[in-house]
This record gives sequence, C-alpha cells and structure tokens, in this order.
Amino acid sequence: MTKIGKIITILLWVLLIVSSVLVISLMVNISENDADATMGSWINSNLVWTYILVVVGAGIAIFGGLIQMFTDKQAAKGGIMAFVFLGAVALVSYLFASAEIPQFVGVDKFINNGTLNVKVAKLVDAGLIATYILLGLAILSIALSSVTRLFK
Repeated sequence: MTKIGKIITILLWVLLIVSSVLVISLMVNISENDADATMGSWINSNLVWTYILVVVGAGIAIFGGLIQMFTDKQAAKGGIMAFVFLGAVALVSYLFASAEIPQFVGVDKFINNGTLNVKVAKLVDAGLIATYILLGLAILSIALSSVTRLFK
C-alpha cells in the first residue's frame, strides 16, 4: 500500500470513530423532554458534523473531478457535454414553467409573508418539470438498454 493509501485509510478510520462517538453520545442523551439542553446540544453537534462531512465530501468530489477534467481532454469533453445537457434541461424546464401561484388551503399565509410569490412559483414549477424530464429520460434509457441487450 502506498503512503497516500495509508494516510487515507487512517483518515477514514478517524472519521468513522468521530461519527460513531457522536451518534452513540446522541443515543445515550435522548430524552422525552423536548426542552432538554443536553439532547439539543448533541443533536446540533451531529448536524454540524453532518454538514462538515457533506461539504468536505462535495469539495473533494469537485476537486477530483476538476483535476481529472484538466488532465484528460476526453473527460473534459464529456463533462462539458453533461453541463450543456443539464443547462438545456434547465432552460426547457424554465420556459415551460408556469408563474401561476397554486391554490391550496393556507396559501394566503405564504403569500402574505412573502415566501410564495410569482418568481418562487415559477422556479418550483421549473424544478418539478426538470425532475419529470430527467425521470423520463432515466426510464427511457433503462428500457432502451434492455431492448438493445435483447437484440445482441
């Protein structure tokens, strides 16, 4: 095993131990009293640790992807095509999105406090349409790969 491999293994074990200690401490301090400051403190500590792990993990993934993209021209072309595709999906979704505010029980509360307006309604609708497009493409690709496998 290389020196970097050993360092990564040790780092992963440290992360696992810290995570385990935090979860066990949270479980030990759970109580029925919602106002218990100790339990709230452990919940907050676990949430902060989770945020740290997510940010560091995302940063490492992005950094590794950028290094791969700059060192491999074929990977760069594939990455740029993926961004263009996602941009096209976002653009189509936004163009088809409706700015109409949905009517449901309690909508007046959200309109009055400003959390729901025409812009937010359009962005939410665009997000839903993008999700439907990507779901449809995923199902279509699964079906097509199965059909092409039958003919091979």
